[in-house]
Amino acid sequence: QVQLVESGGGLVQTGGSLRLSCAASGRTFSRYAMGWFRQAPGKEREFVSGIMSSGTTAYADSVKGRFTISRDNAKNTITLHMNSLKPEDTAVYYCAGSTNVLILRTRGGYTYWGQGTQVTVSS
Repeated sequence: QVQLVESGGGLVQTGGSLRLSCAASGRTFSRYAMGWFRQAPGKEREFVSGIMSSGTTAYADSVKGRFTISRDNAKNTITLHMNSLKPEDTAVYYCAGSTNVLILRTRGGYTYWGQGTQVTVSS
């Protein structure tokens, strides 16, 4: 069983930045594909960004050029740097992981999920 714990959410003004982190338990973190998803009130949970065990990354079009994902296998963490934040980025952000992910954008491929962290961008 893998536990994922997100941190770093908060309230920021439009144009500001935040850094989200996800800490994972377990000794095989380096084998996991990891992703960030978000869910705004009344909306479906959507893909934001992901990173394979190889380091290959993917981004939703809505965040490309503004968000950067990275991983530190020595610390069992992934980080999402979010810049130029917009009110439409407001959501609960979830960290997810799995050894079975074939396509980072596919929510169903992820086995483990964190509890989420709130990001609010004020206009």
